[in-house]
This record gives sequence, structure tokens and C-alpha cells, in this order.
Amino acid sequence: MNNSKERILVIQTAFLGDALLTLPMLEILKQKYSLAILDVLAIPVTREIFSASPCIDNVIVMDKKGKQKGLRALNKFIRELRKNSYTKIYSPHRSFRSAYITLRLGAGESYGFDNSNFKYAYKHLIRYEQKYHEVQRNLLLAGENIEGESWKVIPRICFNDEVKKNVKKILLENHIQENFIAIAPGSVWETKKYPKEKYIEVIKLLSGNDEHVVLIGGKEDITLCDDISLNAGSTVKSLAGKFSIIETIFFLKSAKLLICNDSAPTHMGTCADIPVLTIFCSTVPEFGFYPYNKKSSFLSYDDLDCKPCGIHGYRKCPIGTFDCANNLSPEEIIQKLL
Repeated sequence: MNNSKERILVIQTAFLGDALLTLPMLEILKQKYSLAILDVLAIPVTREIFSASPCIDNVIVMDKKGKQKGLRALNKFIRELRKNSYTKIYSPHRSFRSAYITLRLGAGESYGFDNSNFKYAYKHLIRYEQKYHEVQRNLLLAGENIEGESWKVIPRICFNDEVKKNVKKILLENHIQENFIAIAPGSVWETKKYPKEKYIEVIKLLSGNDEHVVLIGGKEDITLCDDISLNAGSTVKSLAGKFSIIETIFFLKSAKLLICNDSAPTHMGTCADIPVLTIFCSTVPEFGFYPYNKKSSFLSYDDLDCKPCGIHGYRKCPIGTFDCANNLSPEEIIQKLL
């Protein structure tokens, strides 16, 4: 296909997990329009992810909580974007701001989901299928066939020498060798977190089987991981706050497997293409955010009238029981791992 005159923009200004789940779509778009320029509009925190993808030509950063927060600043930003003369725009992000940007850019073709805010900004609306995985939904947006297993695209990530050097240095300093089990116990939402005390029990059971455990997370997870490490025994180490996003994915390639909540680490583990066991507490796999590589699985206690209580989760259980997490025993997690 002669598409050398095409310039395509993908708008994904959501947070980490959504950005990672957009990578397969970008891979497919680059295959379909191999000669086109493919740009991504991202937020500062996800710039690193898109910059490490070999199929993206330019990452354009929009600081929607800072420099481009107000309407006047946003319109100035859009005027600069318009100079790129985009021929196609795809917006997996369903916000009003994304629709507004699309409308103002006036590309020849634009694609958005039918449940987007201000969906009339898009020339082509694609049905947002609740029954599908988020990767499948994004591929449908790109006009891709998702029959069978073909949708399970493991995105390519480029790890530069500095990333490899930093990760290997931290592993060496902490005397960590390959084939450890990684656990990411954190989440932005409290009702997505499997309880700290239960993670401690899981680690103790793993330690009894001579497994070495490494805890990971962002800077906001340091206290949680330190508490777990302090109470779970001498075979567990915490590296929370030590790695960037891309460094975390490279680090996970050395892991035997990853245990985590329904949160961004699930998708990091999938990008690393290692076995991932995702624990669903207040949310459910049917929302479409489970690990999809062949080596992975999930656990969810679903025999509850109150579950799911929301698509994202809450700061605390709405009815005060947190049975979705408390009814899932550490022994069940170990059995699933085995």
C-alpha cells in the first residue's frame, strides 16, 4: 500500500495501563501503513512507554494537568498540532478533550468509540464491545480482524543500553539472580489491592518452597512493599521505587512469574511475556483487562451479589466487608501458581 503521504495520530492521554494496552494497536497500524508517519499524543508519565516502541515515529506530549490545562492553552497546542496535517486520527481514549482535539484538527478520517464523550466529533464510530478484551477493542478501532488468537499481539519494546545497565546494576547490588518470583502488591485503588496480610502469607508459603520473592512498585508503593518485606521473612526483597516503567518491563524478563492486582503491572508482565497471575478483588476479568499472553491466568472470587462494585474500584469497600478479597485465600493462589 502506497501510504507515504499519510500522517496518522493516535490519541492516548489515559494513564499507564491504558497506554500499555494501546501498543498492540500501534503495531498493527504501522504494519498497515508502513510508509506513513505514526505519531502518538500522550501525557508526561506515559511518554517513556511510547518512546520505547519501534513502530512510533513521534511522541507528542500534552500536559493536560499543567501547561495545556486551560482552554486557551489547549487551543494554542492544537494550532501547533494542526501544522502536521494529519490524514487519519484514532482515539482509543474516550474523553471529551480527546474528541475536542480530534474535531479541531479536522483530519480527513477520524475514528472513535461509540461510547466516547462527544462522539459526534468522529467521522467513524466503532462499537465499544464490553465482551472483548481492551486490546481487541483497540484493534477493532484500527479496522483489524480479531478472530481466533490473532489479536493477542505482544508489543515490541526497545530497551536501550542505559536501561539494561541500570537494571543489571540494581540486581547485582541486591544479590538477585534470575528465576525469582515478582510480586506487585500496589494499586491506585484500595479495593483493587489484595490485602497486605494475605500477600505476606502467600510469600511465606512460597518461601517454604524455596522460592525467592522480589516486591516491585512505584515510589507510592515503597511503604507497602517495605511493610510486606519486613513481615514476610528473609527471602523477600523490595525494589519498589527503584525502576522506571521501561526498566520494570526489562526487569520482569528475568522473573519466573509475576503476581499482581488488576492494575498496570499486569500489562507490564504481558509486555515482558512472562507468566502473570492477576488477582481480581473488586473488579472482574470480564471488563477486559486480564493478562492475555498464553502463559498467564487470573483469580477472581465472583460468588458475590456486590461484585463488581465499580469499573475502577474505590478507596474502601462500599459495604465494609471486602469479601471479594478476603474470601480468596493465599492457599488458593499457591494452588493456581502450581
